[in-house]
Amino acid sequence: MSFTSDSTRFLAVAVRAARAAGVLLAERAGKPRRVDTKRNAIDLVTEVDRAAERMIHQAVRAAFPSHGFQGEERTRANPASPFQWIVDPVDGTMNFVHGLPTFAVSIGLHHEGRPLVGVIYDPMRRELFSGIAGRGAWLNGARIRVSRAPHLSTSLLSTGFPSAFRRTPRRFLKPFEAFQSRCHGVRRMGCTTISLAYVACGRLEGFYEQNLWPWDIAAGMLLVQEAGGRLSDFRGRPAQLSRGELVASNSLIHHEMLSHLATV
Repeated sequence: MSFTSDSTRFLAVAVRAARAAGVLLAERAGKPRRVDTKRNAIDLVTEVDRAAERMIHQAVRAAFPSHGFQGEERTRANPASPFQWIVDPVDGTMNFVHGLPTFAVSIGLHHEGRPLVGVIYDPMRRELFSGIAGRGAWLNGARIRVSRAPHLSTSLLSTGFPSAFRRTPRRFLKPFEAFQSRCHGVRRMGCTTISLAYVACGRLEGFYEQNLWPWDIAAGMLLVQEAGGRLSDFRGRPAQLSRGELVASNSLIHHEMLSHLATV
């Protein structure tokens, strides 16, 4: 099914909502009034996360009242709708709380499980990454493509350690060790969405992570795909939101990444 004309409208709503939420994030970075924990002591949420999610949900509901909505902070609407907006209002909350300027708003729209539109907005750098399925990906309106680095040895990667790291650190350190000695370096951004946006625009060659949630990757997967990259799980199977693990690359180093992951 083609949504060429509708996708432009979907993207416009996502961009407006992301920018509006980004204003709030930029104003409150490093100074939230309240910091709570969710699943554990390092899984943080602030009143800004919740307020930004409400803003985005209101914008989506006003434009597309029949669409579904899944927010990280538990906002849910119309779960049976084939259109699902999957939102992380503040990806990188730990960075946000400490005033480290690496966090983003992430908004992805999927139709029957397939990505249609993705927006990632970094309010501190005023960088808006956007994409439409089948039409490309952009940074502040300029077309982006993945890096052309052909080998892992000359690549820069990114990863993340979930809260489960405290219980089973070796599970996450083994892949890190495997890559760190075989590439230019492995960065830990503390923000999955920015890592994926950076793969899409060529600042990074690859990204891998486990224990992911749909809102961590719903927008970023589309950007990487539309910028010419490759996506899979750790075994090389097609990437899925529900699988919880993701390898994203410029496609040229993907096989090498999977080969090293298979050894740990």
